[in-house]
Amino acid sequence: QVQLVESGGGLVQAGGSLRLSCAAPGRTFVSGVMGWFRQAPGKEREFVARIIWTGGSTDYANSVKGRFTISRDDAKITVYLQMNSLKPDDTAVYLCAAAATVGSATSVRRDWWYNYWGQGTQVTVSS
Repeated sequence: QVQLVESGGGLVQAGGSLRLSCAAPGRTFVSGVMGWFRQAPGKEREFVARIIWTGGSTDYANSVKGRFTISRDDAKITVYLQMNSLKPDDTAVYLCAAAATVGSATSVRRDWWYNYWGQGTQVTVSS
């Protein structure tokens, strides 16, 4: 069972920054895609960002574009989510996800494309 290990959540004031990390135990996903989703209380899980491992192509939800940056470290098999200019609306549990294959641009924005998930890390932004 592949397990993704997340870290980096916490409490921050509005306008602040956090960096989330997601480590994959091996090179299973280097031909695939890794992403971040989030789920706030009472809301559905939503796409935040994704990165295609080969080539580094990225995509973002409109709500975070220009504020969040997803990146990868090939040597560490780790994906990062740098979150700047945080807003209270960004408060949620953030989940790392991975898939060994790459689908269409639409598919890799859907949580059903991903078959490996982390345990989630809480991000709370105070006003």
